[in-house]
Amino acid sequence: MANIFNQKKASAQVVVGQVLKIKKGEKVLIIANPKTADMAQDLYTACSDVEADTVLMYQREKTSMDNAEPAVIAAIKTVPDVIMSISSVKLGHDAEAEANPYVGENGVKYDSAFDYLLEGKKTIRAIWTPGLTRDMFDRTANVDYDQMAERCKKLAAKFKNAASVHVTAPGGTDIKIPVQGREALMDDGDFSKPGTGGNIPAGEVFISPVVGNGVDSGCEGTIVYDGSMTFGDGDSIIKTPIVVKVAGGFVTDISGGDEAKRLLKTITDAEAKAVQMEKKGSLPQGQGQVYKRNARNIGELGIGLNPSATISGNMLEDEKAFQTCHFAIGCNYDDDAPSLIHLDGVVRQPTITITYTDGSEAVVMETGTLRV
Repeated sequence: MANIFNQKKASAQVVVGQVLKIKKGEKVLIIANPKTADMAQDLYTACSDVEADTVLMYQREKTSMDNAEPAVIAAIKTVPDVIMSISSVKLGHDAEAEANPYVGENGVKYDSAFDYLLEGKKTIRAIWTPGLTRDMFDRTANVDYDQMAERCKKLAAKFKNAASVHVTAPGGTDIKIPVQGREALMDDGDFSKPGTGGNIPAGEVFISPVVGNGVDSGCEGTIVYDGSMTFGDGDSIIKTPIVVKVAGGFVTDISGGDEAKRLLKTITDAEAKAVQMEKKGSLPQGQGQVYKRNARNIGELGIGLNPSATISGNMLEDEKAFQTCHFAIGCNYDDDAPSLIHLDGVVRQPTITITYTDGSEAVVMETGTLRV
């Protein structure tokens, strides 16, 4: 029993001491659900051990369509040094900011106080863990972060001056993704500076495709999800591959089995809710159609780099697994495609080829094997 306790305690200590580098006197906010209470308590204890000024609060489980509790948003707006969202599904939307977005100094609009403080003001550092389980926390949080960061750095560097990315896979994926002007981002487990944050478990490099016009620009081709997928009602390993046709940057057709029906329902629910929110004044005039349109946007290409992660039917871990990439449907990370959803789906054993602005090419992954 002592070894099990020490292992659990070690994961929390690594996150607090190595990932976030929390110091004495810093203000820390931990937001949890009853399902994640044991992990949240371990993190609270680890923060207390370094004498941080820590608050732990709970809200009921939130789905991708729910709003966070007003008290949670109010706590975020106190601008702590560190925020940990230890949620069993999602933190929840910021209803106030969706109706009246924050505007950064560069003119970018943010539909949540959390994103505004992290990405706009860069005054907080953070982790978020949608779907975290005890087993996952213990296996994937206590890893060699120096090695993982070096791997992430090398792969991210490969996207410099990239014009487009071509992804194919044995399952049938064949899609071209425009990325010119976009920057590859790293979830490398170093969230020690203000304005940095990411998942626990960490371990991926990701990029937002250029948003298409729905006609002749944007992502083009076919994605066959054959690993796992995020749906409105939870994550699942895919039994029957989901075939998604993409044209002009947006999903035009979804086919397959029961999982395909679940994906289509999640998207159409998000489309309908966006229109309803505008009618109710929860979204600014005109934004309902924008959010509806982007419910079919291809918002992310990510590559998994955590050596302890496996495909288990929990997307928080699945998208970090070696020999995979993932595509998200919905909002992106460059804040120019707002949506109510961000649905990740995993593709197994991809081949990923980058074409640069000078016409040269580089294969960074070949049938699931990293080439950097």
